[in-house]
Amino acid sequence: MELKQFTKEELARYNGQNGAPCYIAFEGKVYDVSDSTMWEDGNHQGVHDAGMDLTSDMDDAPHSAKVLYAFPIVGELVD
Repeated sequence: MELKQFTKEELARYNGQNGAPCYIAFEGKVYDVSDSTMWEDGNHQGVHDAGMDLTSDMDDAPHSAKVLYAFPIVGELVD
């Protein structure tokens, strides 16, 4: 199955606001975190917003990237 390709502009539309799904990117993969209670209204703990590439932010997170494995990959982030 071929994954949908997202530009940063397209990913920004999936910000969890106004009924939009809540997607984030990490290391080139786009994850659907809409069902997570940690991403209510497209915001994660008042620190991160959905619709963004969070690759560079993961180093500062109090958890590892393994938490993303629980969420479906819905696409790939492209330039």
